[in-house]
Amino acid sequence: MEFFRIKKDIPFMRHALVFNIISLITFILAVFFLFHRGLHLSVEFTGGTLVEVRYEQKADLDKIRTSLLGSGFKEVLVQNFGSPQSVLIRVPLVEGAEGDAKETAQQSSKVMSALAQGAPGATLERVEFVGPQVGSELVIKGLTALGLVVLGIVIYLAIRFEWRFAVSAIIANLHDVVIILGCFAFFQWEFSLPVLAAVLAVLGYSVNESVVVFDRVRETFRSRRKMTTPEVLDHAITSTISRTIITHGSTEMMVLSMLFFGGPALHYFAMALTIGIVFGIYSSVLVASPLVMWLGATREHFIETKRNEEEDARP
Repeated sequence: MEFFRIKKDIPFMRHALVFNIISLITFILAVFFLFHRGLHLSVEFTGGTLVEVRYEQKADLDKIRTSLLGSGFKEVLVQNFGSPQSVLIRVPLVEGAEGDAKETAQQSSKVMSALAQGAPGATLERVEFVGPQVGSELVIKGLTALGLVVLGIVIYLAIRFEWRFAVSAIIANLHDVVIILGCFAFFQWEFSLPVLAAVLAVLGYSVNESVVVFDRVRETFRSRRKMTTPEVLDHAITSTISRTIITHGSTEMMVLSMLFFGGPALHYFAMALTIGIVFGIYSSVLVASPLVMWLGATREHFIETKRNEEEDARP
């Protein structure tokens, strides 16, 4: 399905160098903020106390959050847990605390006292402590998951297309991930497990757009012999613009709904997806495709591959 069809190819590759320089500057800035400011990690990574409470009626999260902040709790996370009546409160680890049973009990008592004053009616359901050791394990497992996703994408693209396309796509996808992390470091937004899940989702989402463009590039290389590589790339991008607008526009509407109406629990998750979708379109069109051109991909690479497949199929 197409909303429109552009008859004349847009010369994206004519400005490829400019776009690559902009991408490089943005990437360097993101890396700088990551090292200079670092990520503002949530309780899951740094350690802290998890307190689950329940109300008889629907819980007023804003009132609960205000009462906790007014009692001296900083950077506390309040969200519904399973139902509108159940609330999960995450309190960061106090500096110098070891997280033993006594300190955990004291922390939960302070939480319940603050709720009794500002948001009465809460019943304590459970209290758990997440130690820094658990947090470091989550960091390692999260980085491992990210590495495995990247490795899987490289292998998939190298098998389906050619190594030049695999290298270009993975550089573009890592560009998206670093930009997301750089934004979170610059604005000091909380980086939590849902945000990590959003980053992994962006990797898969972005590579899907690259695959669509690369499929059209391969098809054009084989069907239009007189086109140069920049012209093939321009044609592939232009012919998939309608599909890109439909797909990303529909997804972005859902993500923006979560961003504006999902509340604090989904805010940073939706924010990471929003940044990832926007830069995913940019990187697939204006990062991955120029890199394919710079790496020297030509029609002969696909023709040679097709001939080899035909020879292997002969008895």
